[in-house]
Amino acid sequence: MPRTKQFCEQETLKKAMELFWEKGFHATSMQDLVCRLGINRASLYDTFGGKEELFDKAFSYYRKTMGGWLADLFQKESSVKEGFQKLFEAAVQEATSDECRKGCFVVNTATEMIPGNDKIHETLINHKQQIENLFIGYIQQGMNSGEIATSKSAQELGLMLYTLYNGIRVVSKVDANPEKLQRVVDTGLSILG
Repeated sequence: MPRTKQFCEQETLKKAMELFWEKGFHATSMQDLVCRLGINRASLYDTFGGKEELFDKAFSYYRKTMGGWLADLFQKESSVKEGFQKLFEAAVQEATSDECRKGCFVVNTATEMIPGNDKIHETLINHKQQIENLFIGYIQQGMNSGEIATSKSAQELGLMLYTLYNGIRVVSKVDANPEKLQRVVDTGLSILG
């Protein structure tokens, strides 16, 4: 008779995501995973595969969660300027309250794994395009409603705000001063007019 799993896969995946986010792929050992996840090595391999497969699943979980949260935020906030303000306020809040100063899992993965991992590189290209498209579509919505001037390019604004968002997450790993970060956000968002 097969043994039944004594753990929640989703919760375990979330714990793995947090550990990889905190330490990175290379610095996380299988023993670290066994200890943090609270499951034995055999169950880990049976359920998730090896370390690389678990990382891929944890990284996918993060991207889906983040993308879903972002799409939901933009959908709920009809004012595009207010939506971006809330997005950046959340980034500053997360950055300044995170004692580990993890930054962004996507940015961390890019700096750790690229160049050298073509699979991750392709995943990151797709993720970047997905998030940029959300930004661009939301900016275009603001242009269509007259909230944002059409004299600017939605694509260029979207790329700039995407870059600013990721930059905030990187800088906060070194200097998580909320006043400084907020000034950067205010200056960056002023481009929306």
